[in-house]
Order: sequence, then C-alpha cells, then structure tokens
Amino acid sequence: MERTVMIIKPDAVAKAATEEIIQRVRQEGFRVCQTKTLSLSPSEAEEFYAVHKGKPFFANLVKFMSSGQIVAVLLEREDGVSYLRKIVGTTDPSEAAEGTIRRIYGTTKTQNAVHASDSVANAKREMEFFFKGH
Repeated sequence: MERTVMIIKPDAVAKAATEEIIQRVRQEGFRVCQTKTLSLSPSEAEEFYAVHKGKPFFANLVKFMSSGQIVAVLLEREDGVSYLRKIVGTTDPSEAAEGTIRRIYGTTKTQNAVHASDSVANAKREMEFFFKGH
C-alpha cells in the first residue's frame, strides 16, 4: 500500500463538492486515512508550493490557495500516487480526460478542484506538512 495526499482546493470546497470528490476516490479503491479541513495563510501556501517559487503563476496560486478553506486528505491504495494522478487528470481541466476529477469540478489551471502529490517523495513531504507523524 502506498500513501498519498490530495487537497480539495478552495473552489471545490466552495462548490460543496468535497463529499463527492472523497466518494469518488473511495470508489477507485482508496482508503481515506485522515482528513483535515483548514485554511492556509499566504506564508503557509508559499511554503507548501515553494517548488513553484519564481514561476509566473506562483503569486496567483498562493493567493488562491489562501483564499478559503481546503480539505487535505491522506489516502492509501496500491500505486496510490500514480493512480490518484490518473483519476485527478491534467492540470488544465479543459484538457483533462472525460470523467476525471479536474474535468468534472475544475474551471481553470489554478482553480482545478484538487491537488495530488506528483511523486512518492513529494507525497511524504506533503504528509508531513498536513499530517505530522503519519
């Protein structure tokens, strides 16, 4: 079993899509280990997305991710990281495959409903960020 992190972003939380998204990942065989509803401060969002610092979209991403509540979800499944990326879809919802979470719930490259860990190493870093000790 492999653990990974999904964040339900402020746009999806505001649309009341949290439960539908969590139900979708459960249907795909994920076990929900823990959830945490919180709001990121701008400095916390900067820390979390530090890998993107200096990129043109960084400031907008930080502003968006600190604009409202998020739900961090600790998930577990065989091939969890890669499988979650598959069902989440590509960053741009308009280019994401039919039936993916971002295609269904996202609207723009930034407001794309969810974040998913992109590697096992980043999943571990993100788990420590949101779920210390797990």
